[in-house]
Order: sequence, then C-alpha cells, then structure tokens
Amino acid sequence: MDFEIEDTYCEAFTGTCVRMLVTAEDDITIQKIANDATATPGTVIGRTESGVEKFVDKSETPDNRPGVIIQFWYNTKNLDKFDKELSFRIRQDILVKPFVKIFDASIDPFDYIDTTEHVGHCGDGYEWTEELYGRTMIHVPICVPDFYIEQKLGAMEGIMGVNFWYYCSTKEAVLEAGYKALDALAEVDGICTPFDICSAGSKVETNYPEIGPTTNHPYCPSLKDKIGDESKVEDGVNYIPEIVIDALTLENAEESLKKGIEALNGVDGVIKVSAGNYGGDLGKYKFHLKDVLD
Repeated sequence: MDFEIEDTYCEAFTGTCVRMLVTAEDDITIQKIANDATATPGTVIGRTESGVEKFVDKSETPDNRPGVIIQFWYNTKNLDKFDKELSFRIRQDILVKPFVKIFDASIDPFDYIDTTEHVGHCGDGYEWTEELYGRTMIHVPICVPDFYIEQKLGAMEGIMGVNFWYYCSTKEAVLEAGYKALDALAEVDGICTPFDICSAGSKVETNYPEIGPTTNHPYCPSLKDKIGDESKVEDGVNYIPEIVIDALTLENAEESLKKGIEALNGVDGVIKVSAGNYGGDLGKYKFHLKDVLD
C-alpha cells in the first residue's frame, strides 16, 4: 500500500436484513427503484437503511424480467417494527413504479415478515393472493395494473456498520478513491453500501440528543484550529470521508473491507486509512484493519 494503515479496528453491530428481488418491465424503472429505495440511510435516526446488492439479468429472475436485489437493514429484531418501517419504503419508493413485482430473496432467514397488513392492504381490501412462480404473491390492484409482492419476506441476521475512513489531501482524491472503492465493493457478494461516499461521520455522544448522532468534531478539518489539542486531524489532511458497509456474513464483511481498502491504492492524495470505533461499546464485531489486509 502507498498509504498508511492505522493500527486500529472498525466496530460493527448485529442487524436484521430483508433481502428482496424487485423486477420491472425495463432497466430505466429498475434504476429508478434502486435509486429511490436506497436514498435515505436512516439507522442513525431510528429508521431503516438500504443499499443495492446487485442488478440481475432477466435470465436470473422468476418472471424473466430485469431486476435488482436490494438489502433493507434495521438494527432491531423486532419484526413488527421492521415490518412497518419497511412498508414505508416499499409503498413510497417501489409500489408507485409501473409493473413491479417484489420477491423474497432471503438466505436462511430466522423468521418472516408477512407483508399483508402494511403493504397488501394498499389494495384497500380488494387485494388477493395467488400462486405465481411457485410463490404465494399478494396481487394489489392499482391504476396501472398491477403490483405484486411475495406474501412473506425473510428476515436474516447480519452485520451493520462495517466501515473504513480514508484521509485525503485533495478533493480529487476523495472522489477518485471513493468511486474506485465502490466499484470494487460492487463485485463483493452479500453486501451493500448505504451511504456510498459518506462525508459526515458521526459519533455516539452528542450535545443535541433529540436530533440523534451529530458531527464527529475531532475529525472535522475545519475545526482543527478552533478545538486545538482535541482535534485528531493530522497535518496535510483536508478531508476524511467514510465508506460504510452492511454485510450478510462475517466472510462478506472481511472481504469487503479488504477489497475496498485495496482499491484506494495508487490514488494520489490518499494519505492514510483508518476506521470508526467507539471503544468497543457499540457492537460485538471488531475488524482489525491490518488483520483483514493480511
């Protein structure tokens, strides 16, 4: 590596994932669904977050149409709460698109969410179930006929908040390195990156708990002179972006860290790679960067 790897670890925590396959008539609609349904990573404010795992060819879908696999995450095992939060994303970001079907894509789920109450009933009681593609689908009548969703979506246990930071001297490095990392991560199975390039790292403690996590001020370059010794921004560092990863398995998490960090190599202006941890108090997973890269 042509940059420093800090001797530290990233701290991550257990989360619940609903992995779904969404299909539509054309690639333009699929791209819109992917963009809209993953646009608001909300775990830090008590909501769901999501990301694209991969786009799939029509030869890989039950209805022979183009599709996308989206992971929705929530840091709770309370499936009643997850069901309601997930329904907001489905109803506002997916159901409203033309000619859409949603299929369960879970792998070894520990339980299932029944989509009838909060999504199926968008049919106002006129919805019905039918067997299609070897699955029980809810047929929801809408003005552009029609929306379909598999009645049960599996809930899987996974890992949320895997992360690495890359310290940069230039704006160009932030973007070039970030996009190279995201391209590399797109090739890793079982993960998503809900923030893409995240410019606003946060911390657990805050002066304003009513709004949730706030800026990680010791790592804000613009505060270096104002906060003096409290600043952890090194000389020559002008930007500290972060890549956050949610992963279905431990192996997926480790592979994503390794490939994401390695992708930064060769980018002029990347000075150092570190990671966010909170003294081991946030979650049970600790990924030591140097061990992952060995």
